[in-house]
Amino acid sequence: MKLSLTLLSSLLCASTALAGSSPHKRNVFNKARPTIEKRLARQPFQHPELQKRASRFLTDKTEAFAVNGSGIPEVPFDVGESYAGLLPISDDPDETRKLFFWFFPSTLSETPEEVVIWLNGGPGCSSLSGLLTENGPFTWMSGTAAPVQNPYSWTNLTNMIWVEQPVGVGYSQGTPNITDEVELATEFRGFWKQFISTFEMQNWKTYVTGESYAGYYVPYIADGFIQANDTEYFNLAGISINDPIIGDETMQQQVVILPFVEYWQALTFLNDTFMEQMRQRQQECGYADYWDTYFQFPPPAGPFPVLPDPYYQPNYTCDMFDNFYSGLLEVNPCFNIYHITETCPHPFSQLGIINTGDYQPPGAQVYFNRTDVQEALHAVVGTNWMQCTDINVFGNGNASSDAGDTSPGPARDGSLQRVIEHTNNTIIGSGDLDMILTTNGTLFAIQNMTWNGVQGFQTYPNKTAYTPYHPEYNGGALAGAGVSGVWHSERGLMFYTAHLAGHELPGYTAGTAYRMLEILLGRVKDFSSTEAFTTQSGNFTGNGTIYRRGE
Repeated sequence: MKLSLTLLSSLLCASTALAGSSPHKRNVFNKARPTIEKRLARQPFQHPELQKRASRFLTDKTEAFAVNGSGIPEVPFDVGESYAGLLPISDDPDETRKLFFWFFPSTLSETPEEVVIWLNGGPGCSSLSGLLTENGPFTWMSGTAAPVQNPYSWTNLTNMIWVEQPVGVGYSQGTPNITDEVELATEFRGFWKQFISTFEMQNWKTYVTGESYAGYYVPYIADGFIQANDTEYFNLAGISINDPIIGDETMQQQVVILPFVEYWQALTFLNDTFMEQMRQRQQECGYADYWDTYFQFPPPAGPFPVLPDPYYQPNYTCDMFDNFYSGLLEVNPCFNIYHITETCPHPFSQLGIINTGDYQPPGAQVYFNRTDVQEALHAVVGTNWMQCTDINVFGNGNASSDAGDTSPGPARDGSLQRVIEHTNNTIIGSGDLDMILTTNGTLFAIQNMTWNGVQGFQTYPNKTAYTPYHPEYNGGALAGAGVSGVWHSERGLMFYTAHLAGHELPGYTAGTAYRMLEILLGRVKDFSSTEAFTTQSGNFTGNGTIYRRGE
């Protein structure tokens, strides 16, 4: 089971006496408004560097890709300079397979000679969903009426490109003809060389980032960059992956799900009878002993034994994950395996539905399926854009094939190890409210991996992670501050958690993800730093009140 699209796509009033003592009734907010309101700016956010410099990117070769920043449908503000379109996966003039990209130069006054790639997962899901709901210059979150500017856009820090890949995803063109990640990396490398040549970014540092199934994509692509031995086009400087699938799926999902649900039982409210049945099943399937024996810091010498995949066993007896998911849906019909605090109803998403349980109001349109949007982004008009394609992107040209990605997890085959050792700049993050790929599941896969001569982490992550206190520029794009999680680093690999994040970490905890990118780019040392974001001063003002770091 390779995280199927079906699985991935999801989920007494106060007394009058108490009311009489309510601070709202006493109007105390006339004198002291809540903190969050004091931090809101009076005017809509306008990035200070936007459109203030002449572009180095607009040339004869790139003009056809230029996007009118003030002409993007439904977006009532100028998103700045960007370029979008299709580039082939090779320099063969007859090549018909092309990947779609949307590239935003950094809004910094001086353009750094570096570029960050963002990839969503699936397999088969569009990276434009990351741009629109996580880390792009504008965001349109589920359940909101219109897009807003994103103060935590990664373009504030560096040049960003969102790529729809592999072939068969989103606006990309051609028939998928790959079966594994090595072939995927080869095709991406061909595209990337075309991009670098077109935008004249030779020798620039490149960082590859993503989430979920990009836990496969990112290490394999990065390893392909290393194997190319060509820093003119493939100058790999680091990688970052959030909530990733990187190892054995039974270990990452089945073994860890009971401890996860037990930890959150006060939130999930599964009954005692069901929980006892699941504990018994955990014992019978060998998961309890496996957890007790191998989930250790430091780990026992590996590699760990590979457990049977429950999807290939009679009656799916040991499919703990789906058993729990079914039970949770009985308690909460809108349970969201991506973010376990969600309740009904499901908010509508402009990205469209990927599960029959998702809500779609009458007459709703999928944003990237609109003709005016496709024209604005130089996509092939008429393309049936889907958030997650129904085409088998690893079908070797056979869309109806049941065959999937044949590659082992990158923590098992050596590719992730090679990337860590090459860059000594690898960051893995996890949202603690993500059920589909849990924090301990990711750590379990790390404990089964050897890099820079030692296996696993020697200590469970326990250092306090901070997100800087910062101004809020608009009510549609807010991010928390202060203690945000824990972190740990050994031998070139850093791991961190975001306590309030789900699967899409930059979307749920934008400030924490912003700090991560500062660390990846070398602007900030680590998550223990309490210094301000590098794109703001140490002190900031909101509604006339000055806030300093730590307040």
